[in-house]
Amino acid sequence: MEDFKRLRDLMVDTQLIPRGIKDERVLSAMRKVPRHLFVDDYMQHNAYADMALPIGDEQTISQPYMVAIMTELLELKGNEKVLEIGTGSGYQAAILAELSMEVFTIERKALLAKKAEERFQALGYNNIRVITGDGTLGLPEKSPFDRILITAGSPKIPEPLIEQLSDGGIIIAPVGIRFSQQLLIVKKSKGVLSEQLHVPCVFVPLIGEYGWSGDEEDS
Repeated sequence: MEDFKRLRDLMVDTQLIPRGIKDERVLSAMRKVPRHLFVDDYMQHNAYADMALPIGDEQTISQPYMVAIMTELLELKGNEKVLEIGTGSGYQAAILAELSMEVFTIERKALLAKKAEERFQALGYNNIRVITGDGTLGLPEKSPFDRILITAGSPKIPEPLIEQLSDGGIIIAPVGIRFSQQLLIVKKSKGVLSEQLHVPCVFVPLIGEYGWSGDEEDS
């Protein structure tokens, strides 16, 4: 049987810390959350490898470093209400749940949403709410949100999400063309937005009314 705790520590010590992840709360969450339980059984031996992995339905669980850097950029202190767009396997939401007060996560694919919700229940996460729907519309009835994390690539940040960000809030999103993006950090202060580009990345496309259409292709 694999020693998953050892593999988690190895992941943090060899993939995250050497690449500059410094937030001790983020590192602790990455050491704690059992990433191998968010992938299919046959892939568990690769769960802590330095790569994204397929989770079905043409979706992926992000590379551990990408999960860590996006989480660190959110600057979570523990009392935030967080909105995640793109639940996927649920791993990123579990990391967020370790570091914030409440997480709302939206997944457009019903089967993935159901599987993620079952994982949260099995692991005892009672501060995560899973919603099936178009994440680009956000969740206006629960807004405003202190932090918003988009885990799929978009040509720009959907306007409804900007509107649902609280003052003093932060959005992290992969923005660019359909199959190549760069992390964008957006902060709102007194109603004014500031933007800063971070590392390059590649995420599956954000599909929805304010994202890519399901059959759209980059030219």
